Amino acid sequence: MESLVSLLQNKQISAITIKEICELADINRSTFYSHYSNQYDLLNSIEEKFIDDMMAALKQYNFSKEEEAFLIIEKILEYISKNKVICQVLLNQSTEHHFQKQGTLIIKKFIFNNWITKEKLDRHHFEYMIIFVVGGSVFVIKNWLETGMKESYQEMAEIINNLINKGLSTIR
Repeated sequence: MESLVSLLQNKQISAITIKEICELADINRSTFYSHYSNQYDLLNSIEEKFIDDMMAALKQYNFSKEEEAFLIIEKILEYISKNKVICQVLLNQSTEHHFQKQGTLIIKKFIFNNWITKEKLDRHHFEYMIIFVVGGSVFVIKNWLETGMKESYQEMAEIINNLINKGLSTIR
């Protein structure tokens, strides 16, 4: 897994060979193929492990109250800041779409789970809202990572939370 993450820092997944992964990991091809069918299968395993680890970290908290939504944003950003390299790899152009879908599921589960009934939202409009919030947040986080994380994860949580809850009126 570490070898693929290392290679993905400089190459697209489609340009990475099993031979390269095996050489960097110092394993033979048969060992690789006993666990994964190809580099995409390995990447999928990396994504699943990352999501599972993040979910386990988030399950420690109770996010059912609306005022705790800020806390989940902060905890997600704290987790991302601790796992910067893998996050950058998972948010690059070749892997972004699947990873963003997973992010949408996490946000739905932890932040918006009770909103649809509490706020009496139309399910169709609710889906648009989730896509808008998560899509915008993903690109803000991606930019934060790519520009060297100048703000702390707490500052970024405040920025994202304000944009989600107060919109563009928070920008000065």
